[in-house]
This record gives sequence, C-alpha cells and structure tokens, in this order.
Amino acid sequence: MKFRTFTVSALTIIAGLIITSCSKSNSITVSTPVLQIGQEVSDAAPLSGSIKGTMVTGKTYVIGGNVTVNAGDTLLLQPGVRVKVKKGLTILVKGVFISLGSKSQPNWIGPYDSLVKTDQIGANPETDPAYSGYWTGIACDPSCTLFDMKWTHLEFTGGTYGATFFPVGKAAGKTAFGVLFQNPDGNIIVEDSWFYGSVDDIFRVSSGHFSFMRNTFEKCGFTGGDGINVKGGSIGDMAYNLCVGSATNATKASNKKSPGPQCDVNMYNNTYIDCGFRQVDPTGRGGSLNYEEGAKGAAFNNLIVNCRCGLRVDNKPHADFANLTYGYNYSYGDSLSVCDNFYPVPPTYSVTIPEPTDIPTPTQAVFPDSLYSKTYLYAQDASGDGIHWDKPYDGSSFVQKNNPEFVNFPLPIPNIKHLSDVSAVGNFDFRLQAGSPAIGAGTTDPNKISPLNATSSVTDPNLKAIVTPPGADCGCYQSNGTGNQH
Repeated sequence: MKFRTFTVSALTIIAGLIITSCSKSNSITVSTPVLQIGQEVSDAAPLSGSIKGTMVTGKTYVIGGNVTVNAGDTLLLQPGVRVKVKKGLTILVKGVFISLGSKSQPNWIGPYDSLVKTDQIGANPETDPAYSGYWTGIACDPSCTLFDMKWTHLEFTGGTYGATFFPVGKAAGKTAFGVLFQNPDGNIIVEDSWFYGSVDDIFRVSSGHFSFMRNTFEKCGFTGGDGINVKGGSIGDMAYNLCVGSATNATKASNKKSPGPQCDVNMYNNTYIDCGFRQVDPTGRGGSLNYEEGAKGAAFNNLIVNCRCGLRVDNKPHADFANLTYGYNYSYGDSLSVCDNFYPVPPTYSVTIPEPTDIPTPTQAVFPDSLYSKTYLYAQDASGDGIHWDKPYDGSSFVQKNNPEFVNFPLPIPNIKHLSDVSAVGNFDFRLQAGSPAIGAGTTDPNKISPLNATSSVTDPNLKAIVTPPGADCGCYQSNGTGNQH
C-alpha cells in the first residue's frame, strides 16, 4: 500500500465486527487487528537496498547493508519486532517510518553485535560502548512525511557516514544523529520510548511538527550533543521525558537556519538528572533545558536535579524574550557549584529571569543585584552582551535543600567523584515518594501552559500523538499515575 498523506483513509485497516449474543443481553465486541501496510517483509536473509511493507510481530530482522525506504513507501514495525543493524550502517527514510511497539511488546532497534551496557556509576566514557557510534541511526530526508515511534528501544547510534550513503544535509565522515528529521511540513511523533547512547544528538529536528512524550533518554552525547535538539521551522511539545546524563542540554530549542515558521517549543513536566557535564565547550553552555537564537515557547513544571545549568535563556544570539514564558520549575543541587547555576551566569550568556513561582523561591538576599530584573535584558554594557554584573546570584542557602525525595535515588548522591558519573537509569527509580515537596508544586493553568499539539494532522488512531496535558507535580512522574510510564 502506498502511503502519501496522514488521512485516515490512507492508513486505516477496516476492523471486523464480531457480534455475539447471549440469552441475557446482546453485546458487540470490536476486534482491532494489528496494523499492516503493504506486504510482509521477509526475515529470511539480511536486508539491504530498498525496503517497504510490514515487519511482523515476533520476528527478528537483520540489516546487512544500508537500506532505504523510498518516497511514497512505508516501513511499519508491528509490536514485538527486533531489528539488528550491522556496524556502520544507516536506515535512510525518504518515505514513512513507523515503529508501533506496545507496553507489553516493545520494539528494539540496535546493534547486530552484543554490546555490554556499562550502567554502573562512574563508568569511563572513553571506553563506554554507548559513545562508540556503532551505527548511524535513522536518517530522514526532507521528503519523509512521517516518522512515528512508540514503545521502542533505539540504542548505540552516532556512527560516521561512509563515502556515498547519507541523507540530505550530511556528508561523508560526518557524525550521525540518532534520528534526523527535516521536513517542515512533516510530522515526527515519539512516545513512550527509550534512547540509549549516542555520540551527538539523539534527535535532531531541523524542521517539522513534533511531539516528544513520556520517553527516557540516557547517555546522550559523548563530549557534546543533546537529547532533543530542534531548530528553525520546528513546532511542538517535549513533555514527561526522563533525561539522565546528557552531555550538554537534554532538551533544546533554537530558531537557527529557520526555513519557515519560528521555532516554538513547549517543555513541561520533564525530569533532568545530572546533565551537562560531558560538554567540553569552553563557554560552559547547557545542562538541562535551553532556549536560544530566536526560539519561543513555554517551560513549566520541570524538575532539574544536579545539572550543570538550570533553565538557560540564551542572549548571544538571544531567544525571543517577548514570546517566552516559564515558571514553576524545581531545582535541586548537591553542591554550591550546581546551586550557583540554577540561573546560569556568564560565560554562558544566559539571561534567565527568576520567577516567584520557582522552587526554591528567589529572594532579595539571593539576588542582591538590583539589575536582576526584566529591564536588564535590554541594557547594554560596553561589551554589548547585555549583561553587567560579576555574580548576581548566590545559591549557598540552597545547597542540599528541597530534596525532591525520589523513590530510589539518594540525594546527595553518595560515593561519587563527579556528577557526570551518573549517566543511566540503572536500578534507580525517579518517581516521587508520597510527601515529596515536588508533588503539587507545578501548575495546570491553561493560561500559563497548554500543549501545542502540533501533530494534530495525524488523525489515524494507530498513529496519532497521545498528548498528556501539564500535570500538577513537577517532573515526568505524576503521583496520580499519569506521565512517564517507564
């Protein structure tokens, strides 16, 4: 079946109605068949070249050469599919890519060889296979109209492209992103999935409509790179994601190289743990969530723990200050160096404005510099960077205060040399204990934060985004059971 639009008519498989009756009552049970598009993909031999159709539940497929999903074609993975990719290879998507795992039958896409995860605290990143770039990931050309991934593991990406096979916008020898999407009119939906290990960004959305909901990100980037990095022409939501040990930012918005609409991103109810410490950039940028270079949006109800920087609103080049709102963000730090960067200071070029709803609450004692107000954004000093103070913020009164009380992640973190030593979930449980001060610390006021729901043109019930609205508890796990399901 060719697949060209997002309409229900092009995607929906007619469900049979099984009608049963009994002596007491009549009932109708709707039997929903597993989605299948086109012919079944054979698992008899390693795949190479052009592929399309459906990978079937319970089967394991081997990618033995670079593969392409051509424009007008669709590759669909039913629940419970394993795809093993040989070293250095690429899945190039010019058409449509769909991985529909389920909670009971997740999909897995990763290396052909068995790589051992070094999730213990303090694992050496220099020898960690998570940063080896085993394969180049899933690269979407600008012709890709839909990338849809649910309940799927994607692991060990970030290899370098070979001499002849790479997507538009990349080149031979360049490091790959885990997933690249670059169609300003297309949709990328990523839900309830797990992403482990990359050399650069796990997701780079150069342009497109997106929804990233309830995912888990571990070990994103070696000496640089983000979990989710979206650029100009990208619009959507990043919510209820758990991000552990990202090299730089975990979630980032930038209007750089905009091909169309202004980059507009809502980041809400995410949890960020120990991010930003493998970044070697001397400006010290990044650590949790970041807006820069003309991006706008809203950031609320996020939980930021032991990250290099808190919410960073960049001033060089500056974000769209007039159309960026934030508040109710919860920060915790084991050390003074972390707490002093709840509001990042130079040389990060951050101009994040303290909000009275932040946790901990900003006070005059903590911010003695009278210039620390909205007016400073437009004040220029001799250097022209709009910042004119040495140290506007003193976090000493917040060290090891406001512990969010995770179910199983002790704070302060015991027996570690560096915060970068924590880079994976492992056996930790980042749900909130009953009585956690993060419970109820957020806002659900729709006038402050509401989903953009930018992928609403995808209406097929199998494929559409399941958007979780903002929750009252800070972070990705909600005490009522909603939010991240991992």
